[in-house]
Order: sequence, then structure tokens, then C-alpha cells
Amino acid sequence: MKKLFALRGATRCVNSEDDVALRVSAMYDELLSLNGVAEQDIVSLQFSVTSDIDAANPAAALRKTGRAKDIALFAVQEARSIDSLPLTIRCLLHCYMDGGASPRHVYRNGAEVLRPDRDPV
Repeated sequence: MKKLFALRGATRCVNSEDDVALRVSAMYDELLSLNGVAEQDIVSLQFSVTSDIDAANPAAALRKTGRAKDIALFAVQEARSIDSLPLTIRCLLHCYMDGGASPRHVYRNGAEVLRPDRDPV
């Protein structure tokens, strides 16, 4: 039986359209691969970006790569905080997986410091 899960991801990037697309698609692909998720099992994908990323919207960038064409995508600017990690894109992906699955989250390109309690992938 399938169960609804939330998968987390974060990556750092350079503030350029090409790098945002590259980093977001790599994070997305790794989340799907590590968790055995097919696009048809995804309910929605939300992104947040730090205020220093304005070269591209990560949702639009992902679509331009040909991924997530039929998935509800949304992007927002992350709330500012003094100790915020700069140049960071976070995601929250809701998907169906087997009920006994153990979700694996993805932190890449320096974003691993956000979750020191997790083993790097």
C-alpha cells in the first residue's frame, strides 16, 4: 500500500540562470533516484530560495529542463534570518511511496551543513 511522504532537499548555487537549472535538476533527479519515485507518484514540489537568488525561479528552471511537466510546482522567497545560509535553494517534495519506505533526503553543494544530523548521501 502506498503512503504519502515528504522528501526534503537543499542545494547551494551560483546566482545564474544556468547554475540554478543545473543544481535544481540534479537535486530533483537524486531525490527521485534515491527514493525510487516516479514522476507520476509526485503530488507537488515546493521550492524556497534565499533572497540573494534572483537570476531564475527554480520551478520554472526545472520545467525548462523537461522535468516535472505535469506536477504542481511552487516557489517562494525564504524568510530572512541573520544566520541564513546564502545562495541556497530548498525543496519539499510530496510523493507516494511504499508504506514501509524510509525516505532519503538530499543536501548538496555545501547545503549539507543545514542538516548535520543526517548522513551525507
